[in-house]
Amino acid sequence: MRLLVNISIALALVVIVLGAYTRLTDAGLGCPDWPGCYGHLTVPTGEEKVSAAQQLFPDTPLEHQKAWNEMIHRYAAGLLGLMILIIAITAVVRQRKRAETPVKLPLLLLALVTFQAALGMWTVTLNLQPLIVMGHLLGGFTTLSLLYLLRLRLQRLHLPMGDPKARAISGLALVSLLVVVAQIALGGWVAANYAALACTDLPICEGNWSANLDIAGAFSVPEAVTYQYGAHDYAERMTMHVTHRIGAIVTLLVVGFMLIRGYKSAQSSKIRSSLNWVTIALILQIALGISNVVLMLPIGVAVAHNLMGALLLLSLVGLNYKIARHA
Repeated sequence: MRLLVNISIALALVVIVLGAYTRLTDAGLGCPDWPGCYGHLTVPTGEEKVSAAQQLFPDTPLEHQKAWNEMIHRYAAGLLGLMILIIAITAVVRQRKRAETPVKLPLLLLALVTFQAALGMWTVTLNLQPLIVMGHLLGGFTTLSLLYLLRLRLQRLHLPMGDPKARAISGLALVSLLVVVAQIALGGWVAANYAALACTDLPICEGNWSANLDIAGAFSVPEAVTYQYGAHDYAERMTMHVTHRIGAIVTLLVVGFMLIRGYKSAQSSKIRSSLNWVTIALILQIALGISNVVLMLPIGVAVAHNLMGALLLLSLVGLNYKIARHA
């Protein structure tokens, strides 16, 4: 069971990386149908299959690189779904044998990954509608977090010597987790609306940006035939970007304050170790975010920014879990 969960966590991280790469290479509609690609289980190759694919989708020219980016992401996501199904079945079987195995969490994961599959389908059929794209990203991060929580549950962390002082940061740790989730959602909204390069100056946007803020427009979904490459105007995209930057500052302040309090209060080596991981992830994530702007969104840095966001989230999930067990 632990091996299955560990493999699934690694696979979930791969799926998140592949999803980010697919989005950043504009391959979200690399295959205009779902779950196949131009009516095939794999990307069509050969003159006859390509010709048939073009006749089937005359308005969507086949680009093999983008199509493969999309299909590899789907294959990895499908394999993750299969792994979670095996975990759920194993948990139910072990519970019937009265083994001490969590069963509600695996079943919740199975329901979530099923819904994720539906979101993946709607991402394609609704032509990258931003709410669906952001929901799909959040669903992936939630799946990863629940898998990690299941791993912690299976470890059966024994803490005979509790750390009462951990209660001092329990509230701050939870708030930090929620703030990071909100920041991830903002990042997903920026990515879904192609607003990552709406501001290219630091620390603030270029020009008279404050006069062009449009909160209502930035967080609306305009009607469009397709949302590929974005459907919002510049002022709305710039507002999204500015909001995400403000969120990054708030995240740095909130999580930073929690870390300072945590290092002063916590006595347990396990909690202090978790604080170290949060610190490393936070510093790297801020550095990657700045690099995205300075270097004009290179794919490698942008993908790493997504991955580090996931690792920052996991570090906070682990911290909150260990505090709950110690307090």
